Amino acid sequence: MHMLLVIAGGVILLGVFALFGKLWGADVAGIAAGARLFIPVWLVIAITNMWVGVTKAGYTVAQELPILAVVFIVPAILAAALAWQLAK
Repeated sequence: MHMLLVIAGGVILLGVFALFGKLWGADVAGIAAGARLFIPVWLVIAITNMWVGVTKAGYTVAQELPILAVVFIVPAILAAALAWQLAK
């Protein structure tokens, strides 16, 4: 359940980045830039989530790596698809 909440949080954060991209860029190129900027920020957040799982929840790195992959990849693919579609 926690993994789904983190992924949902990533999708919501992507929406926030896209919104701020629209506000600062005033066009679809700004939204695409916001989506591209979201990806490295989301990587840091996903790694932090993994670190908390290892240090506080008692999971091993081997147990957390597949979760890190899913938690990062799902919102990152959405962001990349958004940026790619808007760049056309």
